[in-house]
Amino acid sequence: MATLGGALYAHSLSGVSGVRHTLQDHLRGSAVLARRFGEIFGAGELAEYLALVHDVGKGACAWQQKLTAVEARGGKGRVGIPHKHAGTVLAERYTQLACAAVVFGHHGGLPDLECLRDELHKTRLGGSEAARVEEAIQAVERIVPEIHRPSKIHLPSWLLDLPKPDQRLGFDLLVRMLFSCVVDADYLDTSAHFEGASVRVREPTVMAALVERFEARRSQYLAGRDPSPIDAVRQSVYKQACAAAVEEPGVYVLQVPTGGAKTMAAGGFALRHAAEHGKRRVIVAVPFISITEQNAAVYRDLLDPEVGSGEPAVVLEHHSAVDLEPEGAVLGSLTEEQRADLRQRARTAKLAAENWDAPFVVTTTVRLFESLFSHRPSQMRRLHNLAGSVVVLDEVQALPDRLLAPILSGLRGLVDHFGVTVLLASATQPSFWELSAWKGLERRAIVDSPAALFDRLRRVKYEWRTSSDVTLESIAREAATYPQVLTVVGTTRDAARFHRHLEAESAEGQVLHLSTRMTGAHRREVIAEIRELLRKSDPVQVVSTSLIEAGVDVDFPRVYRAWAPPESLQQAAGRCNRDGRLSGLGIVVVFEPADGGRPRSAEYKAAVQAGEQFFGPDLAQPDDLGVLHRYYQRRYAYQQGGDADLGLGSEIQDLRRALDFPKVDRAFEMIDNEYSVPVVVIRGESDREQIEAAVAQLTDPFRPCGPEVLRGLQQHTASLPKQEAEAALRSGLAVPVTGDLLLWLGAYHDRRGLDPDEPESGDAYVL
Repeated sequence: MATLGGALYAHSLSGVSGVRHTLQDHLRGSAVLARRFGEIFGAGELAEYLALVHDVGKGACAWQQKLTAVEARGGKGRVGIPHKHAGTVLAERYTQLACAAVVFGHHGGLPDLECLRDELHKTRLGGSEAARVEEAIQAVERIVPEIHRPSKIHLPSWLLDLPKPDQRLGFDLLVRMLFSCVVDADYLDTSAHFEGASVRVREPTVMAALVERFEARRSQYLAGRDPSPIDAVRQSVYKQACAAAVEEPGVYVLQVPTGGAKTMAAGGFALRHAAEHGKRRVIVAVPFISITEQNAAVYRDLLDPEVGSGEPAVVLEHHSAVDLEPEGAVLGSLTEEQRADLRQRARTAKLAAENWDAPFVVTTTVRLFESLFSHRPSQMRRLHNLAGSVVVLDEVQALPDRLLAPILSGLRGLVDHFGVTVLLASATQPSFWELSAWKGLERRAIVDSPAALFDRLRRVKYEWRTSSDVTLESIAREAATYPQVLTVVGTTRDAARFHRHLEAESAEGQVLHLSTRMTGAHRREVIAEIRELLRKSDPVQVVSTSLIEAGVDVDFPRVYRAWAPPESLQQAAGRCNRDGRLSGLGIVVVFEPADGGRPRSAEYKAAVQAGEQFFGPDLAQPDDLGVLHRYYQRRYAYQQGGDADLGLGSEIQDLRRALDFPKVDRAFEMIDNEYSVPVVVIRGESDREQIEAAVAQLTDPFRPCGPEVLRGLQQHTASLPKQEAEAALRSGLAVPVTGDLLLWLGAYHDRRGLDPDEPESGDAYVL
């Protein structure tokens, strides 16, 4: 066999160490890591073997020769010789057909079983891959003889003990977890080679020590803030959360009114529960990027080591919206040359995906659940780190109705079989236990009497503006007469237009704007400015999208909210008289602008329609828990009677039972692509060098990088609707970076960010 020096190699020369990566080192190194990951959920042997054989196909002579040729060209180009079939054959021989999908999909994604059978057929006698598979196995067995086993590896006993109807869903979840173990092990071992360093896997953190740090810093924080009339209630909630943490793992509910210190209580519960029950990490998932930014900042202050201590950070904030393996996101706007270039970058870009190897992770529910139901390596590599963790789902009411069947089923599987405890935190707790996926599941309440708590913390009264002459401009005119006021509207376009109206009407003070069209750093700056102006009692008038409603700690005497489902109205009310310092009640004005927009999804419309039947003028107030429960019952009414009535959710469950991983991925879309294109913006010259260096690294397919590169760009990233992103690409106002990430070259408004009505000073930007 003509190979480099007679040895077998997995990867070419590292630009750092100057050595090649031998195939036996890569297979065994990946196997050790995968076993470590899989042992957390009782499948260490399975994960180890699948990683051991994942690259056996690289032992074929043709693959080794092409690697030599690529290296001779300075590393330019890809090997391009299929190498998945040999390991897939071994995996099927010694495990199960579905487990063999882990090996076959470790680069391109988990396949469906029909595709897998077709590919295995090519390896049979006379098949197109038969000779190369046999050659590769014979070459590798000489240096890694343990690729052959005396017998098959058994599946975990819990899977075989499940009732027949549940076994396929359990198998689906197991294969996903095994895939995550193998992919992450592969990426970590590969990254270590190219970086010329040891594999970076964090040692387990002593959770009890984090509890002590959390408590000490929380005490310091409370001592340093101005006292509030509702502090005693907040302390009571915190004590109840800490007391509940010693109870058995399972599903917990923390229902607390907005302003009830839910973030602190959830963190205290999660850390104590992890320490009590040997959980490895805490993962906090929230629906909006704005909440990850605020919550991560709070938790960093409470948990990260002192600056200069040399200790690694405890809190990882991961809200990157970048899809490193886009399937048509904005690629339609690119030339064939640009698309080919992006595909060339894909291999190294995947190494930049986050794997959540940190004791405390703050992410979004989109990242969490699209990882759970993806079929693609870069999204799924982090999945195994859910095992043995505490998962906090903050603002859980924001989970999409159409996907509740797979989401609740997946969560139940994680709790039952992968050592996960789930905490549902919300002021407006949905009635999930009335849905079939959670029938019979024990519900553990942290707060004894939520209704009494809501009565004690009632700090606002509602007014309604629903006549036909209400417009964005008329509400802006009214809002402008108040020195401190917050208005929340339905869309980013409405926010920009309302901001213009407010600027025109306002007589004094700052007029500020918040939306996802602004970068993360810009949003943080504005939120800090709002808080400082409120603290000094200076005039400040703010317009925001719903991103401010959940978790952003601001306190206005008056709030306007465009008509929305009742849970959103109540969240907006949580920004009004939040600390109970007004002599009377705060005012929340719900208005319905004739020229206003709303999210266009069918389920959002259904939620609004259900809400209109229960809440409004002469009806109930949004914080009436009894009526809120009936609202959820009405909203979920079409979902009663079991999975057969769950629409899209039921279809996804059927696809999971069929182990059709690609179709599950395509069907499970938490956010319409219309709203999911991330755009990196260079706002000022002080940011330019860092951003351009990161972009250069991401656009170089021969310079692999770790997740810290994308992590560093999070604060410089805004979001654009897909249609606008495609228009920007066509007009040259944006260029592709990697995956669906774009670099913005157009104008950026100092108040409104990527202004939908002023995308550029010229007329080149045409929708």
